[in-house]
Amino acid sequence: MSLESEINQKAIEIQTDQYPISIGEIISIYENKELDIHPQFQRYFRWKKLQKSKFIESILLGIPIPPIFVAQRKDGIWDVVDGLQRLSTIFEFVGKLIDKDGNTLPKPCLFATEYLPSLENKYWESDEEMYSFPDSVKIDFKRKKLNFVIVKKESDEEVKFDIFQRLNTLGSQLSNQEIRNCLLIMIDPGFNDWLRDLANYPPFLDSIQLSERYKNEQFDMELALRFFVYKNAPIEEISKSKDVDELLTHQMRRFSSDPSFNRKEEERIFKATFDIIGKVLGSDTFKKYFPQEERFKGQFLISAFEVVAIGLGKNIDYWEEKEIEEIRDILSKKIKSIWSNDTFTSNSGSGSNVSSRLPALLPLGMRLFENGD
Repeated sequence: MSLESEINQKAIEIQTDQYPISIGEIISIYENKELDIHPQFQRYFRWKKLQKSKFIESILLGIPIPPIFVAQRKDGIWDVVDGLQRLSTIFEFVGKLIDKDGNTLPKPCLFATEYLPSLENKYWESDEEMYSFPDSVKIDFKRKKLNFVIVKKESDEEVKFDIFQRLNTLGSQLSNQEIRNCLLIMIDPGFNDWLRDLANYPPFLDSIQLSERYKNEQFDMELALRFFVYKNAPIEEISKSKDVDELLTHQMRRFSSDPSFNRKEEERIFKATFDIIGKVLGSDTFKKYFPQEERFKGQFLISAFEVVAIGLGKNIDYWEEKEIEEIRDILSKKIKSIWSNDTFTSNSGSGSNVSSRLPALLPLGMRLFENGD
């Protein structure tokens, strides 16, 4: 297909409209539940109070604001694709923002800003007049307009997810997994809850021992997702992937919509795998082993996870039928042995990339944990 044909084909799949909408009307649309800002997103998008104050300042002064992207669902409701933090700030400031539990959040006060120092301690409404926005300012604020780009419901269903991912990846303060979590909430909130529950499984958390920074970036959920992707995706498909984040996102979307992905069975395998890991080496499992000192040291290593967790998970039926006392020493020796394995050491350095590392390490784990020999 030629470039022109590809452009024409995709242009048919993406139908958009755009126009300005007053803030007063936006608030009404939100109150009427015709705009879904996905309250579950709020844990990922959090401006500081000064950032919120500067945004309110920008509206009051007429400073240009990037457009809000929404996608129209089949039922006519708008899903916010990009602009959640801006809209949430407006709704919270005027006392209309609803959290994920259905509670209305209290109206915040503002900070002084560079151009409007009198915003200090100002509320949309307050019992004390000196702290309230004047009526004239409130009227002017509600008449201000924001530009909206609407992805129409006639567009391909996948378009809004692609737009969300692109807009929130470029220049985003979120980690790739946080963006995936938001995407998954839009696609299938139940799958997101399922994956989060597994990421909080105690034996799993004990084995990966992540720092607070990695926890805040949702790396525990990413590792849980990696487990299912690396265990289930064909090695040929993994080999063709040049970017692990694209691979994870693609497979996540496939799992969420594929009825053949048996969540109950996958959950059983996941828990059985990390139950055994917890009883064998626990928090040492994914650290580097130093044979001279006969101990594990250092931080969590993704290459060890790719070999041990995936290899054991793919062969879990063999191991889970045995008593832990029978296999503890065998598995411990196998895990320690990877650190003297040429395939592992040559593909686990910082310079290795996903297109060469995974096709080498995943089969290694599969062979290593195939049986007790």
